[in-house]
Amino acid sequence: MSQDWADRLREQGFRITPQRQLVLESVNTLEHGTPEEILIEVQKTASGVNLSTVYRTLEVLESVDLITHTHIGHGSPVYHSKEQAPHIHLVCDKCEVVTSIPAAAASEFAADLLETYGFTAHMTHMAVTGLCSICSKNSRT
Repeated sequence: MSQDWADRLREQGFRITPQRQLVLESVNTLEHGTPEEILIEVQKTASGVNLSTVYRTLEVLESVDLITHTHIGHGSPVYHSKEQAPHIHLVCDKCEVVTSIPAAAASEFAADLLETYGFTAHMTHMAVTGLCSICSKNSRT
């Protein structure tokens, strides 16, 4: 976890609290955690923290650009540190396995969107659904 997290919070007028530190540490530990998973991780250290505190804290941490979220499926969003390299989530519709690949894998697609439609795509922390190699192979046999 970067040491400037506290400075970034202070610069934006937020106090440094143990809950904010624990939530940020949990996001970093989990790498991709839902608010519920983050709560479970936080409660390993601070049992008095509740889900509404986690949600409020995630909102603050995202507003100061320390974390971001994406929607991988129909459930809760997943949160991850902005320090992580940009990546794309491949989500299997059948077994629900999530595989992360470098965002650069979609660079040709992004270039085509820009050239054809004038659309500048942010190919970071997005989800693509389909079938993983195992489920795809099993569906063909």
